Amino acid sequence: MAAETFFARWSRVKAESPPEPAQALPVAASAETESVPAPTLEQVEQLTSDSDFKPFVARGVDEAIRRAALKKLFADPHFNVMDGLDTYIDDYNKFEPLTPLMVAALNHAKNLIAREFAAEEDDEPKDEDL
Repeated sequence: MAAETFFARWSRVKAESPPEPAQALPVAASAETESVPAPTLEQVEQLTSDSDFKPFVARGVDEAIRRAALKKLFADPHFNVMDGLDTYIDDYNKFEPLTPLMVAALNHAKNLIAREFAAEEDDEPKDEDL
């Protein structure tokens, strides 16, 4: 008998096993079962850092109200803490000119490298010498 492929064996075992009973999913409370009014912008203004934000981010809440509540939540200084992972947080658009000492060091290094390349070219045999 030929070796059975993984998918063929999986299909056969799946077909032979009895179906598992479906687990009951928790039913979310709908607006029909509870007559809780939708949050308003006035309620958003009364929020503090200790308030419960769940009603403002629930399904069916107006997008403007949800955004206003999240903006109020993240305006708290607790969320405005640098974590130390912002390595490149500096503003690299600010130009800082090179000092004359740095320019002199760069010119010196450029001259040294140019002399080294010129010395290497003099050491190499030319086609005319061969």
